Amino acid sequence: MKNNVTPVILTAMELDVHYGEQVILNNASLSIHEGDRIGLVGRNGAGKSTFLKIISEVMEPDSGKVAKKKELVVGFLTQEFTLDSTKNVYENILIGAESILKLTNEYDNLPYDSPKRDLLEEKIQSLDGWNIEKKINELLQLLNAPEAGREINTLSGGEKPTTHLDTESIEWIEKFPSTYTGTCIFVTHDRYFLDRIANRIVELSQGQFISHRGNYTEYLLNKAERQAIKEVEEKKRQNFLRRELEWVVRGPKARRTKAKSRLDTYYEIAGQKNMEVELDVDMVIPPAEKLGKIILELKNVGITLGGKQLIEGLNFIFTPGRRLGVVGKNGVGKTTLLKILLGKLNPTNGIVEVGEKTKFNYVDQSRLLLNDDDTVIEAISEGNNFIKFGSQQMTVWTYLKRFLFTDERINTIVGRLSGGEKSRLTLARILKNGGNFLMLDEPTNDLDLPTLRILEEALLSFGGCVVVVSHDRYFLNRVCNGILAFEGNGDVYFSEGNYDYYIEKRAYRKKEETTGTQKVKKEDTRIKPKVKKLTWKEKRELETIEADIVKAEENIERIEGIFSSEDFYEKYAAKTNELNSELVKARELVEKLYNRWEELETVSFFM
Repeated sequence: MKNNVTPVILTAMELDVHYGEQVILNNASLSIHEGDRIGLVGRNGAGKSTFLKIISEVMEPDSGKVAKKKELVVGFLTQEFTLDSTKNVYENILIGAESILKLTNEYDNLPYDSPKRDLLEEKIQSLDGWNIEKKINELLQLLNAPEAGREINTLSGGEKPTTHLDTESIEWIEKFPSTYTGTCIFVTHDRYFLDRIANRIVELSQGQFISHRGNYTEYLLNKAERQAIKEVEEKKRQNFLRRELEWVVRGPKARRTKAKSRLDTYYEIAGQKNMEVELDVDMVIPPAEKLGKIILELKNVGITLGGKQLIEGLNFIFTPGRRLGVVGKNGVGKTTLLKILLGKLNPTNGIVEVGEKTKFNYVDQSRLLLNDDDTVIEAISEGNNFIKFGSQQMTVWTYLKRFLFTDERINTIVGRLSGGEKSRLTLARILKNGGNFLMLDEPTNDLDLPTLRILEEALLSFGGCVVVVSHDRYFLNRVCNGILAFEGNGDVYFSEGNYDYYIEKRAYRKKEETTGTQKVKKEDTRIKPKVKKLTWKEKRELETIEADIVKAEENIERIEGIFSSEDFYEKYAAKTNELNSELVKARELVEKLYNRWEELETVSFFM
């Protein structure tokens, strides 16, 4: 029988890392195999970057060790990667090939008759080290990077980032591992990237590694099954404790051997630690005030900055419920457009008309709103104990708990928070300000995957308008019902629907331009769409759908009740797969009904 297990090239054994009382890695072990493409996932602050630093020998664990295959070379691109301002673009890229340069330099400095030259030459060839200059020039072109000779201090903010790549660059990077023969482990919040590249997902949770074979979608399915099993086990444990507690309270007089055994079992199980449930951010955006007849309209707007035409002849009218995704390469003018909408920057030509009832709430890309010397509660409260949440009030403490801040972290100094915690705190601070027109500039960059999913749900249920600049294709597909794309040379195109539909339309336009057929006309989005109204049949459906949802949810409770019943294994063990399938279908039906209800309610609201 053929052994399909690939060799282990790195093993992390019993790693411990503590920051004060906070446990990051708790006796954690992980083996990495040759050819693994590992997506490392987990909440921000869980220790993903810490682990990468340990296996790259950037930092030492408190205890434990890392064993590596002989001559293993580890390259590490950190999240806080900075460019050397004393070197130009080409020289900075060359730093990444330091190990190859050492080999070529050693080869060049050896005597011609040295026996080591042949070994070095073979090694350099295996790494394609003689073609470094060619490969760098190809990368510069493929990634749309600045010119090789440009000095770092002349680059714009959009030309420098490594973690904020535009969608085209990300799509190119997705193709790279198909030709890469080594092993890679990456931390990313791009769910499409994880789906297409990863052949293994490793989750870091509560200081431990949990490995899942397959891509991100398969990981989600496996995790859901794992959590469902845990929930069933915990329900059984709680049911046992309840029954035994009743028995203990009755206080049987005869303390015989059997009674003592029951008591011992009760105390043993009661002493077990409750299952730790992973909590999600309850990121509920304050309800939007009603928008006016005119929300926001752009009339022939254009702007030129530094002699470069960023926007030309843009027409756009916002209607209620519009969730607009703004996409394009770094540096093309996306953030400039937001500043124009906010009135912080005047267009070179054209008019921006803002409705009287339109209230903006802007989540800035720079995130420079936090004082590192404040505590978390001080950063949010600003001297107040309560936060206005729509027509109601909420304590600052309660509000922060919705964003996953525990009692201990609420009193922590901001400067001691992880990057993800700061990101959540900034969102909490800005979103509390309400508004009916949200503008988010790269909101997904520093949020972990669970928080991203909750933000998506919050935006989908928001009653006002949303404009979001993002390179996260999954986020754009999930949230947006329109895409405004910067395609260069001042051209900005609008496409109804999500990001995938825009890509489909763009390919069609390019095909027509290539074949010389009639060019697709640029849409004037100021033309107001016809308002959809509910049909008589849809009105009847809306009247009864809530009852259907209640009925469907009761069915879920019925099935879950079977799983947690005392005699489950006696009566239903043979039907476990059938019941699991029935439960999945029941949950899918509830989700479908909720989506339909939201769709009908939205149409009804705007009639």
